Amino acid sequence: MAELTRLPKGARVSGGAREALQTELRDRYQSGTSIRTLADATGRSYGFIRALLTEAGVTLRGRGGANRRGRLSH
Repeated sequence: MAELTRLPKGARVSGGAREALQTELRDRYQSGTSIRTLADATGRSYGFIRALLTEAGVTLRGRGGANRRGRLSH
């Protein structure tokens, strides 16, 4: 995949440009790229990327990290 375009901080993204960005982000997210990585690549916040994905109808993955269930208690 080609590199994502870095967006100026605080710049409004609307209309066709917003739809195109949502499509690109959706495709990358569904291919396994994390929201954090997408945010870093575009220069936008985690919340902005998450909002665009949600607007695009994407089902967000659960958080990764340690799984605390199944641990033995002392």
